[in-house]
This record gives sequence, structure tokens and C-alpha cells, in this order.
Amino acid sequence: MTPVHFTFSAAFMLGLTGLAFHRTHLLSALLCLEGMMLSLFIALSLWTLQLNVTSFSAAPMLLLAFSACEASAGLALLVATARTHGTDRLQSLNLLQC
Repeated sequence: MTPVHFTFSAAFMLGLTGLAFHRTHLLSALLCLEGMMLSLFIALSLWTLQLNVTSFSAAPMLLLAFSACEASAGLALLVATARTHGTDRLQSLNLLQC
């Protein structure tokens, strides 16, 4: 495994472990998701550049568009949660009350 591949794999795994173990606030979960998407975007972009294939050139932009949609939906949920519950702590959310 090259150092570049190790770096992006480690960045993705750090985001995944942060998402799995630090589930205190909704904002921290959203930041971990954005870190994972950023590492995937950069890895996919470098993979496309290394292969020199033009058919894969739209894949990083598509991933970036989905990442922006995910971020906007997450921030909308964060604002809605903060308005209704008064906090963004995940322990205060109960799915049975929805």
C-alpha cells in the first residue's frame, strides 16, 4: 500500500471511528460524515488522475454533489432538532415520540 493510499484510508477510518464512538452531538456526527466524504472525494479524484481514463472523470463531481446534498440535509435536521428539543445532543432524541 502506497503512503497516499494509506493516508486516505486512515482519514476515512478516523472519520468512521469518530462517527461510531463519539455520538454525543449531532454536529460532531455530521462533521465525521463530512470528513469521510472529503477523504472519499480526494481518493476518487486521485484514482481518476492515476488511471488517465476520461470515463471516470464525472464520478468525483457526482460524489461532491451528493456530499453537498447530504450536508444541507444534515444541517436542516440539526436546526430542526435544536428548535424542537433545545439541544443537539443525540441522547435527548427519542424515535418513539416522533
